[in-house]
Amino acid sequence: MPDAIRITLSLATLTTVLLMLLSTPLAWWLSRGRGGLRDMVAAVVALPIVLPPTVLGFYLLIALGPHSPLMALLQPFGVRTLAFTFTGLVIGSLVYSLPFAVQPIRNAFEAMGSRPLEVAATLRASPWDAFWSVALPQARRGYVTAALLVFAHTIGEFGVVLMIGGAIPGQTEVVSIRIFQAVEQLNFAEAHLISGGLLAFSFVALMIMLVIDRRFGARSAGIRP
Repeated sequence: MPDAIRITLSLATLTTVLLMLLSTPLAWWLSRGRGGLRDMVAAVVALPIVLPPTVLGFYLLIALGPHSPLMALLQPFGVRTLAFTFTGLVIGSLVYSLPFAVQPIRNAFEAMGSRPLEVAATLRASPWDAFWSVALPQARRGYVTAALLVFAHTIGEFGVVLMIGGAIPGQTEVVSIRIFQAVEQLNFAEAHLISGGLLAFSFVALMIMLVIDRRFGARSAGIRP
């Protein structure tokens, strides 16, 4: 059980940090881009929301397996497969939680509008400086929401991590899989304990999001929360 908690927290933390970095340029492009290509990319990003986790996990398992073209490229570096490894879990979590990171950040960029960037340009700020000094600070509400959603979503993953990582104790066994195993073993006391902890965690995460949303909304309206 301690190993499952450690792996779950490590997976959620690493996934959250990586997605905050990877989602920023993608969300920025989606918020500023135009045309059919943007809509196509947005649909691909949102696909994990509607796609059954087992389907996504199945294709990721094939992609990370020893016979895939991707692994053929990595074999000269000594990597034969990433299936049933912690690295594979991270890759699967990045794909599965991608829309929960991109969408809040994209919404924050779109809500900002183009006016602040135009003002920064009149002050001779370069596009790069305007992005770092204007766009990112104004989008912090979206980043906080995205981080909380990704972390909580990764904690509760089941289908994808089971397909990619299996349930190897001390390596790929996460808390959600541990609940399933406890029920299979008719160990309802352990299942209740873990499930109750996840329920409490999910409730707290949602409350934090609501409080943050209310505070940022009040500040943007110019009133004290």
